Amino acid sequence: MKKLGKIQTFAVAGLSALALATPLALAQTGGTDQGQTTRAERREGKGERGGRRHGRHGGKRGGRDFGVRGLRGVELSDAQKAQLKQLREGFKERTKPVREQLRARRQELRQAQSGGTFNESLAAQKLTETAGLKAKLMAERHRLQQESLSILTAEQKAQLEQRRQQREQRRAQRQQQRQTRRNAQPQSELQ
Repeated sequence: MKKLGKIQTFAVAGLSALALATPLALAQTGGTDQGQTTRAERREGKGERGGRRHGRHGGKRGGRDFGVRGLRGVELSDAQKAQLKQLREGFKERTKPVREQLRARRQELRQAQSGGTFNESLAAQKLTETAGLKAKLMAERHRLQQESLSILTAEQKAQLEQRRQQREQRRAQRQQQRQTRRNAQPQSELQ
């Protein structure tokens, strides 16, 4: 009877080990099951979402496309639309060299980090160069915004201001709701 007990113990232990090891082994396999894509496929645009990440702002980081998105809800004439398009195209041409330099600095920084050792002075230099380029780009974005606003009539500017105030009110309401939820959590956990 003791031998049977030992065999059962080993069988249970073996099955337990197998049950624990199977998910780990499956997680480590490099294959892509249905619906899964590799990082390289996503980068090349072969994934489910087309490869590029398009967040809340439709692919524009921080929703900075003032020429179109910032004026949503404002009735524009065809002439104003044409002027805004011209401003955006001018912005794109003016900032192309800066964006290319920024892209090159980021690539150099990635290459400096990919080597087995970390060169802190090189990384600091590249980050400083990147900061200067980002500042130039930010100044050009501000210029685009101001030029876009100069095209609008007083009534359209009032519409924009009204929309800004509505957004601020909604933001304050959401913040207040989050705060009340946070304050309510500890009380419910105590009960």
